[in-house]
Amino acid sequence: MNKLLSSLIILVFIFTSNNSIAGDDGKLKVNGNGNGYVEVNDCFEKINRGVFAFNQGLDKVIFKPLAKGYRIFPQPIRSGTSNALSNLGNMVTIPNNILQGQFKNAGVNSARFLINSTLGIAGIFDVASYYGLKKKDKEDYGQTLGVWGAGPGCYFVLPVLGPTTVRDTVGSVINIIGGDAWYNITVANNTQHFDDTDYYVSRLLHGIDFRAKNLESFDSLEKSSVDLYASVRSLYLQDRYRKVRNIDKTTETLSDDDWEELDSQ
Repeated sequence: MNKLLSSLIILVFIFTSNNSIAGDDGKLKVNGNGNGYVEVNDCFEKINRGVFAFNQGLDKVIFKPLAKGYRIFPQPIRSGTSNALSNLGNMVTIPNNILQGQFKNAGVNSARFLINSTLGIAGIFDVASYYGLKKKDKEDYGQTLGVWGAGPGCYFVLPVLGPTTVRDTVGSVINIIGGDAWYNITVANNTQHFDDTDYYVSRLLHGIDFRAKNLESFDSLEKSSVDLYASVRSLYLQDRYRKVRNIDKTTETLSDDDWEELDSQ
């Protein structure tokens, strides 16, 4: 297992070197219009646009209606669900805090996880905030690879899962192989108290929760964009650029820090 993880990390540094990253000269370019993100080569644009259109169809038929239905629940229920999902996300954030040298944040997130998992009843209530332990930014293995110097590599779109890059995809694979304690507790080990259904339900709820928070934002983006595909690509790359560099700024149109990602928490 360790050899496989090591091989994946080596491969991501090989395939996301400067020669794999846009623009035309194969070098890293930081967007100069004030948005602040690395322009990434869209290596499979024609295929990506087709997958994007497929995902948009699924969103209209399945995910958007589910998000609207989720909005019917009272705010306390939605807040509790969001808190619980965020608490589970610390199982990925904490090891990445350590890998990135963010030891103070690792300590805060560990304390938050322990307090909210117990006093907060499985994270439904954010009790830790009342003790002055404020929520920290999420971290994932794609971000860690970026902090270590790996470039994003080619941009592409996955069915259902949406936008990603070579680096973020490898980060997600690392997460599944052994980096997500919640995955290991549920899917990998199928423990007495939890099974794989618990993991997949939590992932589905995570996506619905994010979509519900951004119903108006995405509707506005769709109406105002001349090229929705290009707009979503730009937003995703801005979001990842800022997260890798820990820039404390919310990506335009997004009301939550959970741009979805393969991995992600």
